[in-house]
Amino acid sequence: MATDDDLVPNPRYQDLETALAAVREHLNVLETALDTACAQFGREAVWVGPAARDFGAELQGRRARIRSAVQQLLTELEGELRTTPSRVSRSSAAAAGWS
Repeated sequence: MATDDDLVPNPRYQDLETALAAVREHLNVLETALDTACAQFGREAVWVGPAARDFGAELQGRRARIRSAVQQLLTELEGELRTTPSRVSRSSAAAAGWS
């Protein structure tokens, strides 16, 4: 078993932290990307009828799918980070080519 002196930072853990930080940085932009279009489309009756209703439903559906995908990505990255050790033995790092 490795001692504390034999442990080094795990590059995979660091990469996951970087990816998670990038996702969190852009989270609001991604989740709200279609909010303005959805609000403008529903605000005034500039286009009415079955095609307009279908378009509005599609727009709302796409907004929901974007939000869901962003949350799923965040959840998966957080889960992967939780199960990845922040430090690994020098021998493991060397075997993986990280040293």
